[in-house]
Amino acid sequence: MSKSAMDKEVLGHTQTNLSDHQVKASDKDGKPADHSQPGIQDSESREVRGYPEDLEPGSEAVELAKVERVYRKLDLRIIPAFWVLYFLCSAIRSNIGLSQTMNTEQGHNLSQQLHLSAKEVSTGLALFYVCYVIFDLPANLIMTKLSPHVWMSRIVTGVAIIGTCMTAMRAVWSLYLLRLLLGVVIAGMWPGMAYYLTLFYPPSRTAKRIGFYFTAAQVSAAVGGLVSAGFQKMDGLGGLVGFQWMFLLYGLVTFIVGISLLWWLPDRPLPPGETRNTSGWRRYIPQSKPALEGESARIHYEDLRRVYQRRQWTLGDFGRILIDWRVWPLMIMYFGVVGVGIGVQNYGTVIIRAINPSLTSVQLSLLFAPIWIFSTPQMDLIAILLVTPISDRFHRYRALFFSVPVCIQITGLLVTTYAGSTENPWPRYGGLLLVGFGLGPTVPICMAWTTEIFQPRHGEVGVAAATALVSGLGNLGSILTTYALYTGWADDSTPGPTQYRKSNLVMIGILALSILSSIVMTFLLKLFGQGRAKISSETSSVSELDGAAKREVQQRGFSRLWWK
Repeated sequence: MSKSAMDKEVLGHTQTNLSDHQVKASDKDGKPADHSQPGIQDSESREVRGYPEDLEPGSEAVELAKVERVYRKLDLRIIPAFWVLYFLCSAIRSNIGLSQTMNTEQGHNLSQQLHLSAKEVSTGLALFYVCYVIFDLPANLIMTKLSPHVWMSRIVTGVAIIGTCMTAMRAVWSLYLLRLLLGVVIAGMWPGMAYYLTLFYPPSRTAKRIGFYFTAAQVSAAVGGLVSAGFQKMDGLGGLVGFQWMFLLYGLVTFIVGISLLWWLPDRPLPPGETRNTSGWRRYIPQSKPALEGESARIHYEDLRRVYQRRQWTLGDFGRILIDWRVWPLMIMYFGVVGVGIGVQNYGTVIIRAINPSLTSVQLSLLFAPIWIFSTPQMDLIAILLVTPISDRFHRYRALFFSVPVCIQITGLLVTTYAGSTENPWPRYGGLLLVGFGLGPTVPICMAWTTEIFQPRHGEVGVAAATALVSGLGNLGSILTTYALYTGWADDSTPGPTQYRKSNLVMIGILALSILSSIVMTFLLKLFGQGRAKISSETSSVSELDGAAKREVQQRGFSRLWWK
């Protein structure tokens, strides 16, 4: 059978015909397969018995090298789009922190322009996360009912519009309103990205991919600190102050990216022979190019059949997820690391100013950037190229790969709290660098562990609901660090050598709680097992039959590394 004929067969046959073809092929006698030719061989000339251990049995065995190439094709299509959208949305979400110290000498920072008190600033920061917590879960559940790439485009476009409107803030009520709306429109983005990945990758391969695009938040913070220095030079141009130019330009660029995602991101994959519904309102939605075609689509279907056997979830399915105890330790893990990360991102310049009150606004922006520059090429590259991929290969030890970086963050906060002296306070700044250094792999590993536990137990809706619960409720940590700590804690923000000491210690406490939760999670999984929820016999059997599920029974370890 020629390759072109096979591609035609894959695209033209229905799923039922594909299964019939497999049965007929397996009943025929043939000569032993010729392993000299890589790839998919003619089903009539190969036997299932006798395959090497690294080949997946089926109607046509697929070499793992072919599988790896398919996932690399998906990486090139999906990960760059995710990186760009997350970079821009993270910037719009967190630029409010930079605006607190921009052009202070000219009386043009956010607080001075809007006549805000410290408490009003912390309230505005926290309101975003209140809406994020409330709407994260329903937004992600809606995504399972619609085209995921359309929903991601809606999120990014909405963030762009709200971010642009922040240029026009004139009073505290406008800050509160826009932060609330920003939380509403961005809800579901982060868990939605994790859910989207599971439509194309098995959970044991997701930590590395999440790590790839998670670096966008770190780079965004670093670039934001550097670029804000340039925006401050634009202060007064066209009647706008520096932070207004920042919100305006970020918003316009993000809007263009949001619209382009309708073509850039692929829709969910379809089984061979099935066509996409384009009736009704769907006819007005641009059709993006399929993620995979021809032989690559066939290989992906054989390797990850579970995502092709889609079923409509019910309230009963959702209820079983809510009462699954496994979601709560994951939520506590996320609570600590994301709370500390957001706290440092929003109050980094404020903490640095406490170290040296004589710094100018431009100097603060330039000193804020290395916290994330240091973590990006160092820790995040290590996390992406080493830590998160190794955590995928040794996915039974997620807690270890999570806890070690958290310990680095705790060390950094201790240094920021107690190091240095009145004459030389700069060792405290070194502690902030360590905090940024340790943040890298923690959030990706937490989300990957969530998908790994809940996809086999509850299917597609399990991933959507569990990631949203972990992300949404976990962001209560962000509310704590943005509202109750630092400038929101009056007694702790009094200038002096102990300024923000109590806030730092609270963040150390919640990080320790995250480590404890990961240890408890590991112990309980060993005690009770991961198990499989009773969703449907169809979903359960498909999950057990696809090639990825067979490989996930054992860890990949250090086999088939790129240099081998």
